[in-house]
Amino acid sequence: MGLSGRFRSAVVIGGQGIRARKLRTFLSMISLFLGVLAVVAVQASSVLANRALLADIEMSEGKDGTVVVGVPPGPKGTSSALEVVRGRTDAVASFSTQAIIGEPGLTPVNPGGMPLRYADQAGPQTRMICDGRSCYTEVSDEKPPPRGNTVEVLVVGITGDIRQFRPFQLEAGSWLDFGGEPSLSPRIVLNREATEAFTRYQLPAEMSIGSAYQGNGPGAPGAPHATPRVIGTVHDGGFQPVVYVRADELLNWIPAEALESQSASLTMAPAAASILPTLRAKLGPEAAGQLYTTTVNSRERIGGQLDMMRWIFYGMAALVLLIGVAGILNVGLATVGERVEEFALRRAVGTPRLLLAGIVLAETLIIGLLTAAAAIAAGVVGLKLASELFGANRPTLQNVDFPWEAGVAGVVAGLVAGVLGGLFPAIRAARIPIATVMRA
Repeated sequence: MGLSGRFRSAVVIGGQGIRARKLRTFLSMISLFLGVLAVVAVQASSVLANRALLADIEMSEGKDGTVVVGVPPGPKGTSSALEVVRGRTDAVASFSTQAIIGEPGLTPVNPGGMPLRYADQAGPQTRMICDGRSCYTEVSDEKPPPRGNTVEVLVVGITGDIRQFRPFQLEAGSWLDFGGEPSLSPRIVLNREATEAFTRYQLPAEMSIGSAYQGNGPGAPGAPHATPRVIGTVHDGGFQPVVYVRADELLNWIPAEALESQSASLTMAPAAASILPTLRAKLGPEAAGQLYTTTVNSRERIGGQLDMMRWIFYGMAALVLLIGVAGILNVGLATVGERVEEFALRRAVGTPRLLLAGIVLAETLIIGLLTAAAAIAAGVVGLKLASELFGANRPTLQNVDFPWEAGVAGVVAGLVAGVLGGLFPAIRAARIPIATVMRA
């Protein structure tokens, strides 16, 4: 109880000292403000950069803990993968193929589904030739059809809502509905790059499944053309044009022999890994040995890089903080020098040395906490302004909440600065001899 009373007395007397020297307190806070704000900014930037980087990785690879299984092409590969996940909500099978959307009989502006930034920059038409020893490309002598309003995209057929594993950001319209019977007019969702293609080239709603360079396969003249219906757009973190469609609707337009040449992928929760023995049994010993299984662990993979960058910036912030600590130290020493007689008189009437040190230390701690509060408020306001001013061009700044970790870092920095800046003046105040009171 005595310690509690001394602590309360130190805080009260320290507060009275701050109120009596407002200008000096304000100058001390200014010298410390930039240092604490630097710590808050570093911590907030680190957390936001971590979130943004993980969000991009999760969209392209999956959330941490997600199990991804690669199924090789073969007579039973894709069909077996689709069968083992039928009716399950904790696992999604997907497979992909190329498609050409736009005017038929024309060469796409991005052959092979390349990003649109390289559109109309393709070289001569080539084809891949494989023999028993290796694969190589050969320039075709055939003159390709002229380019026009047609774009090559990657079509991804999925059996369920893959957003539970890869959190795509829905930007317009709606996501795929996997209820009801499949439609002969495929419902598709575009990613950003595919949306840009539809906007830039005014593509007609005609889709030929398969690449333009697959000879007599899908996509060749005479192949059936589906009429897709665009129902939404998403951000999937990809750079090439991609459209997402229900797997059963895509299968309506892919012949069985073409499906055998497609590889598939299973994306599942860890608890759904029990379907792997069933899949291996369906594939047979040879194909089952080619399964590739991996578990997404992005935080561990990128954590070291983020930590290194964080500590580099923390070192820079610490230098700025030390300048503020030096300011508090100078002000504290000057204040103790002016109050020598006061502290000696308190010692003469029985005030313990520890309480004198506590009075001085309480002043610097209060200054540190007030400065931390001001720095945190500035960080909150700054982040809100940045979101409003730059959020339209920077999606990572849209609807961003101030990270609580930055607030904790600011409070800790303020307390550390208060202790470092007030410790030496507090020791000096505690060592003032009682005889000094005779000067008064």
